[in-house]
Amino acid sequence: MISSEHTDNKWLTSVELFETTGISRATLNNYIKMGIIPKPVVRRPDDPDSRAKKIGHFPPGVVDSISNVQRMKKEGISMESIVSILTQKDAPAQSGKLRNDEHVGKESILTNQGPDHSTASDNNVHRDNSENKMQEGLLLNLSISDIKCPAFLINNNFEIDWINNEAEKMIFGLDLKLIKEASERNIFRLFSRIGLLSTDRDINDLVSYLMKFVKNKIPKDSLHNLYNGIRENEVLFLQKVYDSIKPVCNESRYATYLKLDGNNGNGLSPHHGYHVVFREGILILLAPMDDIFYGIVDLAISRRKIIHELNKQRVPSLISFCVLVADLQDSSRICAELPPEEYFELIRDIWKCMDDIFKKYYGTYGKHAGDGMVFYFLKEKNSNYILNSINCALELKEKMKQLSMEWKTRKGWMNDLYLNIGINEGQEYFGNTPYFPNMEFTALGDTVNYASRLSDMARFGSIWTTKNLMNRLDIEQRKTLHFGIRRMDQGKEIIGENLFARVVDMLPHNDSNYSKFMDIATISVTEIISTSSYCRGGEMKE
Repeated sequence: MISSEHTDNKWLTSVELFETTGISRATLNNYIKMGIIPKPVVRRPDDPDSRAKKIGHFPPGVVDSISNVQRMKKEGISMESIVSILTQKDAPAQSGKLRNDEHVGKESILTNQGPDHSTASDNNVHRDNSENKMQEGLLLNLSISDIKCPAFLINNNFEIDWINNEAEKMIFGLDLKLIKEASERNIFRLFSRIGLLSTDRDINDLVSYLMKFVKNKIPKDSLHNLYNGIRENEVLFLQKVYDSIKPVCNESRYATYLKLDGNNGNGLSPHHGYHVVFREGILILLAPMDDIFYGIVDLAISRRKIIHELNKQRVPSLISFCVLVADLQDSSRICAELPPEEYFELIRDIWKCMDDIFKKYYGTYGKHAGDGMVFYFLKEKNSNYILNSINCALELKEKMKQLSMEWKTRKGWMNDLYLNIGINEGQEYFGNTPYFPNMEFTALGDTVNYASRLSDMARFGSIWTTKNLMNRLDIEQRKTLHFGIRRMDQGKEIIGENLFARVVDMLPHNDSNYSKFMDIATISVTEIISTSSYCRGGEMKE
């Protein structure tokens, strides 16, 4: 901190700074925390008539800094970007991430005076409206557990993935954690359940607020797809709301005034609605007007930390999905033959080609207790999740042929590289397990185990799946696939088209691996050999 003897009459007091720039005390505190302007030098005021015992003084350059912030905000630059532009990235003291002992609460850090010793000008600043204080509040190291007002996270299908107890009690009067079907936690289905979409009542402020996010994504004539089973009168009601609102601004720091009638029967109470947009969805916070909510700026800036916490606490859901398990054939032998650096280079090459293909087909990396690489294809993210998993596997098979040829040319060896693949479809409980430092998507149940067994059974880059999965496809979709059971007839391999077989009937009883597959012995399976056309970018060709 600059010593007080370096101050002179060119320095500005906090009061003069407020009058010059028009910012509030809360905004000034935030700019200090974010490292945009320096901490003040605190000393006795020059005016002997001042009631303040001490007051903060700032160098004149802070006016230019604040003007730059105001200019960039008018240009539409986010606060996160402004902080990055105006502060040095390699200077942690300037980044706003201060130590816990530098925490500033509701009282200003600019003076050491008590509430009865403020100047008249300071009192004017204290009369900032609660909306501005809530917008500009900042709490260091804010975590999800610090949010004591109603809050919930909705995903891109408007389903609640996380909710705190305050929101459950005040908004819904339900224990949403007991609702395991993600589609049953659709926010508008829940509004219907508690009677907020009834045409014989006034439009609820919270319904209007959430519909602003809908208007950002969905055209009016698609409102009947908001959730399965929506009634026609509810569609008409929501269309009326749709016409009466503007799309919500993606900037999270602007408050929306709401009157909420909670389930406690105490009537309407004024709130501010805030939102923070993540790739995974939108975090909604509903802060009472008579409370000052500190931390919305920190939430907006520390997105990675917040979404990590939300993922740890998201409600496990019963989800329909496909799982693909891929394993490198003879990996132990290949590892023994290659120098360590070349083996790891090979694995990196395989992962790189897999990662690009999985992203194309909306695959999500997952955790599984067994061997192999595991990816999930979720129905909630794409209705073509089954075809996505199949076409992803077929594209992987072709990509591995190219990679195998490249390594043969490079090493001059005769080894072929194969990814043996098993695919299965099912409905299981999904959640995130808090493996530090990364979160891993996990499904519990036999669906993944069966896919892993099929991967073990596959040889020479073959792709095996279950009759259950194939039955999920309609006739036209199955026609695009070449699948069946291979068998030998007079020394020739013949493919029985569109056939299935039980695992137990394909394994010789004297096979050393016979006992390994007993848990899937009675499952009917088939080999997917090729397709007439790949899906492009996860979408089915017409």
